[in-house]
Amino acid sequence: MDGSVHGQRAVGLMRNVGQSPVTLTREINGFLVNRLQSAVLGEAFRLVEDGICDVDAIDKAIKDGLGLRWFFMGPFETIDLNASQGVAEYCRNLGPMYEGLAREQADPRPWSPQLVAKIDAAMRVVTPTEQLARKRGWRDRCLASFVSAKKRILATQKV
Repeated sequence: MDGSVHGQRAVGLMRNVGQSPVTLTREINGFLVNRLQSAVLGEAFRLVEDGICDVDAIDKAIKDGLGLRWFFMGPFETIDLNASQGVAEYCRNLGPMYEGLAREQADPRPWSPQLVAKIDAAMRVVTPTEQLARKRGWRDRCLASFVSAKKRILATQKV
C-alpha cells in the first residue's frame, strides 16, 4: 500500500474486513507473500528434484511443523522465541548454519516438465483432479474456521 489517500482508504477497508495490510518502502517484483512463498517453493522443488525427500514429506514439514508456528507468529517472532536471549542470540548461534544453507539454496532452477509431472502425480494421489474444486471449498472453510479460532484464541491468551 502507498501513502496516498487511495492507499490509506484501501488499508482501512482491508482492516475492516479483518485482513492485515502491509506497506512496502518501494515497488518490487511480485507481492510480498508470493516472494516469501517463492523461497519455500524453490527449496521444496529442489529437495524433491534431488531425491532428498518426497512431496508428502515437504507437505508434512510445513503443515505439521513451520505452519503450526507461522499460523500465529511470523518467522522473526518465531526465532526470537527460539533462543533464551532472542533474535541476536539465535543469529549468533545459527546464523553461520543459515548462511551455509542459503549458499546451497542459491541455485535457482526451472521447474522441469518431468519434475512438475512427478509432483503432480503425487498430488493426484492425495486429491484426484475431479475432486480439486471440492477440496478448494474444504480449504476455504478450514481457513475461515482457523481465522475465527485464531482471533478467539489470541484474544484470550496472555503472554
